[in-house]
Amino acid sequence: MAEAQGTYEIDIEEVEYLRHGDKPYLARIFKPRGKGPFPAVVEAHGGAWQGGARNTNDPINEAVAKGGVVVAALDFRNPPDATYPGSVADINYGVRWLKAQATRFNSRPDMIGSMGTSSGGHLVVLAALKPDDPRYAAVPLAGGGGLDAHVPYVVAMWPVICPASRYRARKANPVDTQGNPARGGAIGNEDRYWLTEEAMEEGSPNFAVQRGDKIAKPNILYLQNPIDTLHPRANLESFVAGYRKQGGNVQLEFFDGDKYDMIRAEPGSASARNAVRKIVEFIHREAATTRAHAK
Repeated sequence: MAEAQGTYEIDIEEVEYLRHGDKPYLARIFKPRGKGPFPAVVEAHGGAWQGGARNTNDPINEAVAKGGVVVAALDFRNPPDATYPGSVADINYGVRWLKAQATRFNSRPDMIGSMGTSSGGHLVVLAALKPDDPRYAAVPLAGGGGLDAHVPYVVAMWPVICPASRYRARKANPVDTQGNPARGGAIGNEDRYWLTEEAMEEGSPNFAVQRGDKIAKPNILYLQNPIDTLHPRANLESFVAGYRKQGGNVQLEFFDGDKYDMIRAEPGSASARNAVRKIVEFIHREAATTRAHAK
């Protein structure tokens, strides 16, 4: 089980985990000091499939790592380097890469899961539901022919769980409740990444469970702030109900605060610390279960 929050001192290392052409893509590794083996997660940042970087979620990743979890925060392709499904393929590769490097980072392949926020939450859920999709598994891993991208658990923080539904809602209501324009040109960002609404539907975890697609069913910890208007509550409820109907397990946790991303924006707050405690406990519990089954 997890140690008390903040028990571990950590080291941070940056490594090249992937290269497309001449462009390197880095992983920011948060490594607890200790005996291990530690559970580990591939982490995907948000940014409307356009912005963000491997250090975007440093406050979350550092806090989780101090709870005894290796966190590999990835850079991955976004437009103009690649549109959908390029970033999903990079996440899929990242999972296989971390499994191959597990011993180096004092972990084990069977203890590796994934974690993400917002559009990164979408990416890790989609990649986990369809780890064998040939488009997502298209990037070869040298020497990793025996490894796949299946993960036993996922931590999804305010994920864009249904890109198509959110996109259409934003187009229908281009101002928020205070009369402000749609946040940060989000519609344009989505257009540049997805290109078509058909792709948004096809790459929607919510639509996948509603359609009855063949999916893997990792255990999911889903966290969101009830005041969050950027990630519609109706989409959350639809996915959770559909996933459970298909036999999947979702642990739904709401956290409070005046910011939708309190876990990252105010990491010292009681709300953020409580959420991190739940994340760490979930990861350790799931990793311990999979490790026991592997014996």
